[in-house]
Amino acid sequence: MAESLRSGWMRSLALVQALLFSGLLLLLQPAGAQMIPLPEQAPRSGGQQATTARLAISQWSADDLKAWWAALRTMDGGPGSFPDHLPPRLQPPDDPAAWRPVSLPDVRTREAGKGLSAEDPQYQMRWYRLRYTPPQGRWSTSVALYMPRLVTMAAAVLVHTEEGWRPVFDNQAGAREQWVRPLWAAFPAALTELRQEQELDVVVAVPVLRDSFYAVSSAWLGAREDLEPQYQRRWALQIGVPQATGLTLVVLGLFSFALWVRRREEPAYLLFALATVAWLVRNLHYHLDLPRTRLGLEWFWWATHASMSWVMLLTFLFALRFARQRHPQFDRAMAIFVIASSLLSMPIWLSWLDTLVLQHAVNAIVGTIGTLFVGAVAVREGSRELRLIALSLLLGLALGVHDLFLLAGWAWPEHIYLMPFATLIIVVSFLYAVQRRYVGALDEVELTNASLAQKLEQQGAQLQAQHDRLREAERQQALLIERQRLMQDMHDGLGSSLLSAMVAVEQGSMDQDKVVEVLRECVDDLRLVIDSLEPVGHDLVSLLATMRYRLGKRLQAGGLVLEWDVQDLPPLEWLEPPDALHVLRLMQEALSNVLKHARATRVRMVTRHHGSYVEIRVEDDGDGFDVGNAPAGRGLKSQQRRAQRLGGHVRIDSSPGHGTRLSLRLPVLRKGPTQQNPG
Repeated sequence: MAESLRSGWMRSLALVQALLFSGLLLLLQPAGAQMIPLPEQAPRSGGQQATTARLAISQWSADDLKAWWAALRTMDGGPGSFPDHLPPRLQPPDDPAAWRPVSLPDVRTREAGKGLSAEDPQYQMRWYRLRYTPPQGRWSTSVALYMPRLVTMAAAVLVHTEEGWRPVFDNQAGAREQWVRPLWAAFPAALTELRQEQELDVVVAVPVLRDSFYAVSSAWLGAREDLEPQYQRRWALQIGVPQATGLTLVVLGLFSFALWVRRREEPAYLLFALATVAWLVRNLHYHLDLPRTRLGLEWFWWATHASMSWVMLLTFLFALRFARQRHPQFDRAMAIFVIASSLLSMPIWLSWLDTLVLQHAVNAIVGTIGTLFVGAVAVREGSRELRLIALSLLLGLALGVHDLFLLAGWAWPEHIYLMPFATLIIVVSFLYAVQRRYVGALDEVELTNASLAQKLEQQGAQLQAQHDRLREAERQQALLIERQRLMQDMHDGLGSSLLSAMVAVEQGSMDQDKVVEVLRECVDDLRLVIDSLEPVGHDLVSLLATMRYRLGKRLQAGGLVLEWDVQDLPPLEWLEPPDALHVLRLMQEALSNVLKHARATRVRMVTRHHGSYVEIRVEDDGDGFDVGNAPAGRGLKSQQRRAQRLGGHVRIDSSPGHGTRLSLRLPVLRKGPTQQNPG
């Protein structure tokens, strides 16, 4: 059943893997590289790829393995040192019958079984023997061995010389990291410069725990300058890209966290920052040396592999922030499942299981459920951003399953791990979604601003129309009020005088001269009303000049000389037509009294500005009168009322034989206009 499941997974991933790996394999193909020939093949020039080898297996105890590693550390690599310091059972077998052909890659898959805590573990030393024949029988200055993958304990590379097997490389320092690092061993030039043989006999010593997982890829042997570019490309794809991806995500995570600090109402920024932290934990093995103790190593791998579930959980939560609706039940269920699986996969539980495969199986379950849910939400809501994220998650899931098969040794033993590339694809989709949302927000703001501007323009037009209507209504009301005022003035002044004269004429009680005088007064009053309507711009001097023009001939006909002592006055902002009519009637009445009663020869018109008020005086050289004994007539009362309506007052100074002076004082600024109509 397990084999059928693996086969189904492989068939489902075949299409996705084909396009991706075709490009990667082209990058990894060395210049001038050739395969080590099978018996029926002829050698070709350049580097040679070993797809077959001779294998011998030695059964070792833990003490044997320790002695072998100690010998590798203490040997100086001189001639004969390796055989002299190690017993024959710790060397490659000399018996040709112990060697058998084996195809490369040689992989034993991971299976659930006993933990690694046995008191007396049993080991195997697997000797992979390769032969290299130089092209055209000519040795290059430097020969190198390159293996894309070697997942085992600390391995060593031995070369057969005339003195015996000589170690040229061991990777004890990087043994814990070699599962992801390619193996590279450059042989000393002395091994080839003095070599008389036409081939190089090489053994790759691979110690493994009995019945445990191991993976030995095919090997490349050839000139160093031919193989080193291939090794460097493999290193860049398998080590450089994950390191660069991790550091880039750290920078983006810090930036996202800074945004969340400023905008707490946007949890998507915090989710992205936490996802980058989880991804950094997931890839610690690319940046740190692994622990040296078995317990520390087990906890380290638990943290890095369990964090992958947290990466996916936070990724799904972040992706769903682009959905229109929240899905709290899915969020809680996934969080509970990830927490439970992380706790259950701790090294203190289930020691009889291979927790590494278990953790990645859990990651595959989390990834599958989350990707399908995000994809269903994206299809249902139709969001372009969410659909692109779902597509990238689906591709990331496919690449993650590929890494699971690679990690477990089920397939593709020489492929590189692709989750760093899947992370780049998902991050690009996230950035595209954020960019789309940002641009959409800007477009929405611009649309809102345009709509508000249009509404503001419409409201402005409406307000302007209302203002025009209001101004028209005010104008009509002002015309109506002015019409009513004129009618009132005509009725109370001119109309009353004409009516009285008409009645007197009908009754025969008024002679012709009296009728002419009444008519002249009516004409003067009509002229005053007309003058009050002239636009004088709140200028009292201009108003008085108009009156002078109207009454000058009448004063001259009455034998009066008008002396004009008028100085400039400040404008009176409150001086409107009704107020102007009051002023004109006050002055007209004062001059009429001079004509009728004063028997004067001269009359003087004076204006002065006294700061807060202005003064208009009418002075004559007539007979005068005693103000204290004079009867209070209607004329003086009328003048007092008019002055009060203007906000000022009238003062009359006179004495017998010394003429009369009438003084009208008006404020420059008035608190409020009087509402009384002129009488």
